[in-house]
Amino acid sequence: MALALGTGAILLVVLLWELVRPTFKGALTRVRLLWSLRRSASPRLGYDPGRERRAELRARALLRSCIDERDWAIYRDLGFLRVWGGHGDDRRTDRRSMGSPIVQRASYAYLIYPHKPLVAYVPQTGALLNEYCVAFPDLSRPYGSSRLPDSDDVLAKWMALTADEHRLIADANMHLPGRQVDPGRVRRDLLRLARWERERAARDPRAADRAGAGADPRGADLASTDPAGSNLPDASDRAAADRAYADVRGADADTLHA
Repeated sequence: MALALGTGAILLVVLLWELVRPTFKGALTRVRLLWSLRRSASPRLGYDPGRERRAELRARALLRSCIDERDWAIYRDLGFLRVWGGHGDDRRTDRRSMGSPIVQRASYAYLIYPHKPLVAYVPQTGALLNEYCVAFPDLSRPYGSSRLPDSDDVLAKWMALTADEHRLIADANMHLPGRQVDPGRVRRDLLRLARWERERAARDPRAADRAGAGADPRGADLASTDPAGSNLPDASDRAAADRAYADVRGADADTLHA
């Protein structure tokens, strides 16, 4: 009786092993394969925590090589760029000025933030006009991300804006101020920009003279602007900005802010 039970137990174990052996063998093969791939994977194919930092450093170096020294100093110290509207400042020579250039400042300008919309404003008053949403994704999608380094995003917007302002603004999604960028932040940044330019002019008056139209047209008057936005533009300043802005948008000035 005991011999029969022992023989039956052995046969049962053998049958169960034959049933589970293919599954166990396949699982073992997969584990070995995954382990070998993990051990043989090259370090350069894995995630590099310093990659984004190095990409940003390269992007900053490229941005610095493309823009002038004053704009680079603004971006380095304040974290944004200021671009004059209407192809920048218009310099012309007048005989009455003994051959020195007469600067006609643009009636509107843009602030460029990393991965934020372009913010248009009136330099003479600080009034905010519109936000323009534009995107320049990284089509190579490293590690599944399409986000450019901050400085590359700023450079792409700067190049598009200075190369063909009309086309960029016409293709962008326009929104009223405050849609994505806090108006309070923009006004604080304008105050910081005015303070930065005053301090720079105090340190090196010759640099301020060479910059000419690079200085903020509002000058010291901006320091007295209410950060809450109570300093609104007068009718003449707003009308001039609207006319210039309408030329860029291809719309009538009367319907620009309707």
